[in-house]
Amino acid sequence: MTVKQEQFGRVAVLFGGTSAEREISLISGQAVLDALKAGGIDAEAFDPARRPIAEVVAYDRAFIVLHGRGGEDGTVQGALELLGVPYTGSGVLASALGMDKARTKQLWLGCGLPTPSYRRLSAETDFASVVAELGLPLMIKPVREGSSIGMRKVETLEDLPGAYSFAAQYDSEIIAERWITGREYTIVILGGRALPVIRLQPHQSHGFYDFEAKYQANDTQYLCPCGLSPEDEGRLQAVALEAFTAVGARGWGRIDAMQDQDGRFWLLEVNTVPGMTDHSLVPMAARADGMDFGQLVRTILAQTLDGSRG
Repeated sequence: MTVKQEQFGRVAVLFGGTSAEREISLISGQAVLDALKAGGIDAEAFDPARRPIAEVVAYDRAFIVLHGRGGEDGTVQGALELLGVPYTGSGVLASALGMDKARTKQLWLGCGLPTPSYRRLSAETDFASVVAELGLPLMIKPVREGSSIGMRKVETLEDLPGAYSFAAQYDSEIIAERWITGREYTIVILGGRALPVIRLQPHQSHGFYDFEAKYQANDTQYLCPCGLSPEDEGRLQAVALEAFTAVGARGWGRIDAMQDQDGRFWLLEVNTVPGMTDHSLVPMAARADGMDFGQLVRTILAQTLDGSRG
């Protein structure tokens, strides 16, 4: 579909916000804003932390680059639905579900999709029983945070209470997830299609693909081609697309996954508003698919024109 710039009208690029990922959102959003303007699109910055969301009604459509709670969890999507403003990415239900790691896992398990075993944690949890059930190491995660915020790898039972307390600073719901030893991959979904898979290889000093490895370190390796056989890459793309569709996600997003030492793939989580910084994975996958950053953001924005955003 050929789209003329004037079809987009006036575009609000929503970024910043009030979540723990505000600083990353500011960088992502500025990159998107600059690319849209460079493409001749009438785009303006809109920070919901600085302006009432109701003012978006003055725009023809919204490009959401708000990461985390208040932007990726269905909240702003619901507001835009009520205001009648078309927006990029997933709708209310898929956004809320995708932000909740525990409920996403419940859904995937119900669909027969592979995701690591987990347990919900509370201050009253018998941590020894969690270790007995899931083994060690464990990954401790706040249920409703992104960018690896609040996450810790736990190697011993003695470390588990401290990791729980750390995660509880960010969310009232915490999970312990069985650790998968192996290789980590990410699969970008764009317009109902899985783009070339990227393998993530953080430096061993990080322990896992944490916040620093994602946004600050220069020693994280991103491999695309990812090193999988064509058959395995196709299999991973297919299961990622199924997982993305299962939560009702649409338009664009990202699925994170692992491959264990026996070659089995495991789904970790879905991101419905992934990062768009110079370290981010969506632009990398798009480049591998022959699409520059300007083409990528225009493709995402064009999904607001067909009424389905998918």
